[in-house]
Amino acid sequence: MERKMILASHGKFASGILSSLELICGKNDNITTLDCYITEDFDLTKAVDALMEQNAEAEVVVVTDLFGGSVNNEFLRYIDRQHFYLVAGMNLPFLIEFATQFMFAPDLKQTIATVLDSSKEAIQFCNLTYSTTVAEEDF
Repeated sequence: MERKMILASHGKFASGILSSLELICGKNDNITTLDCYITEDFDLTKAVDALMEQNAEAEVVVVTDLFGGSVNNEFLRYIDRQHFYLVAGMNLPFLIEFATQFMFAPDLKQTIATVLDSSKEAIQFCNLTYSTTVAEEDF
């Protein structure tokens, strides 16, 4: 079964982060974006339905920008669909690690959980991290 990843966000965050991801990992034709609300006539329901219809036969991982936001909530309508996975809180550390694994992972659900867990460590308050490191090195 073919695998697809859709990055979806308010504004151009999805296409912007895909640009960064491709710079680091290279282009992957199985990753697409949905930039929402960038035109006044944008219809979120139609856009999501069209993407899901295009990928009806694929295993689909959707990564959205904001849990509880309208984009994430629209994709939640598909949460019971077989071979559909929805992740909220899009960030580059998660995408870098996941993009290198998602095409070949034997168990997508487990891979998503593992990558989510490890990518959380990449979010750091550097002032605190740096001062703690310096203090530890002093002793």
